[in-house]
Amino acid sequence: MTEVGVVGLGVMGAAIARRLMATGHTVSVYDVRRSAVLDLVRDGATAARTPSELAGADAVLLSLNSAEIVEEAVFGEDGVLDDEPGGVLVIDMSSIDPARTRELSARASVRGARWVDAPLSGGAPGAAAGSLTLMVGGADEDVAVASGVLASLARRITHIGPAGSGQLVKLVNQVLVGCAFAAVAESAALVRAAGLNPDEVLSALSGGRADSVVLREFFTKFAEVDLTPTGRVSNMVKDLESARDYARTVKVPLPITAAVAELHRWAVDAGHGDRDNAALMHYYLENP
Repeated sequence: MTEVGVVGLGVMGAAIARRLMATGHTVSVYDVRRSAVLDLVRDGATAARTPSELAGADAVLLSLNSAEIVEEAVFGEDGVLDDEPGGVLVIDMSSIDPARTRELSARASVRGARWVDAPLSGGAPGAAAGSLTLMVGGADEDVAVASGVLASLARRITHIGPAGSGQLVKLVNQVLVGCAFAAVAESAALVRAAGLNPDEVLSALSGGRADSVVLREFFTKFAEVDLTPTGRVSNMVKDLESARDYARTVKVPLPITAAVAELHRWAVDAGHGDRDNAALMHYYLENP
């Protein structure tokens, strides 16, 4: 499988497209922002004027911000399935509601298309390195075909179950990561206030119970308020609120997640929504 379409060229989508090109795939791209498309064209991608132009690819990957945008990109006017082409494989790498994913998958099936949800963990750096962790939902045969593309992006691909299953596990992932970000931000604020060297503190914590992938990747970044893009605060808010909404349907209380979601919501309201997750540090910098 070598011809891949990518819809959505934000931080993640652009990293995914570049990795696919670097690993030998022929990539066509679409985004509502023409500048984002041109950036990828300069790197070797082919521009599509509409998502429907990607329907002839072996697979169409989506990296979008909400279920509504996913629905429009696939089923809307000039969407991927607007002309109802049979056999299209849609791989949705967005993080959206599991129930909506099941609905979209069923609609795609009626039109003769296949749907795999493959939300990710590892951010843009993981995509660039081909080291993402993917939680995948869909029919066995569809996931098997999708893995031909996804193997270029991920070190670990786990097929959880039918459509929507990957999105459910992504909610679990985001609860863990979002709460970890809050803990990293608070501990980094203490380090800053004490005038300690963040690298030395990180070294001291390595190998202990506080050690983790999140700590190693983000502690110094947060302490230095390094806003180099890896993931947006607004996306974390969306995911944490999706987890909260799902938890309500199954009657599971999430008090810590709720508090962490409010911290992220503060960052959005303070104008940091489109900035990196390290922008959480502004809460501590602006509320001494």
